[in-house]
Amino acid sequence: MTDYTTVSIPKALSERVEETIEGTSFSSTSDLVRFLLRSIVIQHEKQGSLTEAEFDEITEQLRDLGYLE
Repeated sequence: MTDYTTVSIPKALSERVEETIEGTSFSSTSDLVRFLLRSIVIQHEKQGSLTEAEFDEITEQLRDLGYLE
């Protein structure tokens, strides 16, 4: 059995994410967050650490998705 934890995001952001994932393979905000976090962790593990440019790119992608202001 997998243990889970909760991540809180503002309700307005949650609503924006729900609109964003409509018509995609993501069935929920949780699915999208898991995908994004796995992607970041996998990239980090492959390279040992993120360069500043990679971190900036990830930050920009998260901002575009509405996770960051």
